[in-house]
Amino acid sequence: MVTLAEVAQHAGVSASTVSYVLSGKRSISVSTRQRVERSIQELGYHPNAGARALASSRSNIIALMVPLRTDMYVPVMMEIAIAVSTSARTHGYDVLLLTGEEGPDAVRRVTGSGLADAMILMDVELDDERLPLLRATDQPFVLIGLPADTTGLTCVDLDFGATGALCAEHLALLGHRDIAVIGEAPAVYERHTGFAERTLDGLRSRSRELGLRVLHRPCEGGYDAMALTLARILDERPGTTGFVVQNESAVEPLLALLRHKGRAVPEDVSVIAICPDQVATQASVRLTSVAIPAQDMGRHAVEHLIAKLEGRGEDEVVLIAPELTVRASTGPAPAAL
Repeated sequence: MVTLAEVAQHAGVSASTVSYVLSGKRSISVSTRQRVERSIQELGYHPNAGARALASSRSNIIALMVPLRTDMYVPVMMEIAIAVSTSARTHGYDVLLLTGEEGPDAVRRVTGSGLADAMILMDVELDDERLPLLRATDQPFVLIGLPADTTGLTCVDLDFGATGALCAEHLALLGHRDIAVIGEAPAVYERHTGFAERTLDGLRSRSRELGLRVLHRPCEGGYDAMALTLARILDERPGTTGFVVQNESAVEPLLALLRHKGRAVPEDVSVIAICPDQVATQASVRLTSVAIPAQDMGRHAVEHLIAKLEGRGEDEVVLIAPELTVRASTGPAPAAL
């Protein structure tokens, strides 16, 4: 391996000058900096990460806490995680991915060990147990998601309240009056996960204003669970003509079951999904949908975290406005018989 001393000898400078070029702790003339950088490139020198961390008191690592639960749609979570990792690299940071369901213990482990310079947290609950510990630490952090109380926090998320309202408005405009929300698995609501609760609140509130009747039913996803959920919905509200699905695993089973029951989409019933564009466009019926802006969420979270690390960030809540794309799954409500 090439050493720092060899770089210094090649560039014709002292070892301390090379160190200052790497750390940026002292002002170095442009010509000297360029000479050192050329030597680094020609020799293929890579600074030792451990030594660099000791010298700077920085690890250049961001901890990303993303519990991979069986009741969540993992591809979306990982798409956000990849966006965080890609954005972090452009700022010279690596990402330490923490996927366990440790909650506060994971926060203690990161803050107590110096593993990372900062944290990004996902799967945020309305009364998240991790927040008291985070509020008490000096370590910068950003949430991808909204808790009930955002005071003194920096949060980035899709505006799920507005998302729910947008779905209600679209169905109301088409003349639908009885709509059903097929939600995430029951455990997601039992944990009071922020995105699911906020979507439901936004949809219910706007539906009341528009005179819509709303029935919400959580669903585990999969064909058998969806069959039971749909049967229950149609038994309670046989006049249901609009469906809002916030559960990627339930999308295709719902479409298959509606076909089996002789209910054509969109002639008899309309379906809106809150899901990634890939899920919406590859379904058996191209779905009208509100996309999950995973790339934007990850990028905004990193940018706000870097600002905090550099001492120029202020606490704020960043809500990304939802966009509804109309495709083949929604149409006018059928005429009453």
